[in-house]
Amino acid sequence: MLAGKNCAAMTQTTNRFLDELSKLMTDTAGAAQGMRREGETLMRAQGERVLREMNVVQREEFEAVKEMAAKAREENERLSGRIAELEAAIAQLRR
Repeated sequence: MLAGKNCAAMTQTTNRFLDELSKLMTDTAGAAQGMRREGETLMRAQGERVLREMNVVQREEFEAVKEMAAKAREENERLSGRIAELEAAIAQLRR
């Protein structure tokens, strides 16, 4: 019977040890995730600061200007065609 008691005590000790080890591993994983998120946030903030200091245009601003340039180009082409028509009409009147 003594062997049975030792085995039961050893099993409880082993289970408690494994429970504590499992808890420690879970806590460590949580801490690692927190550190990763904090590191990502820090890197993102540093990247944004560097871009601001370099006066880099944000994508939204770039897209807005790109669209404005396309519209201006279309308007320029339309007006160039209209000028050509008017010049042709003036040339006809001079004859």
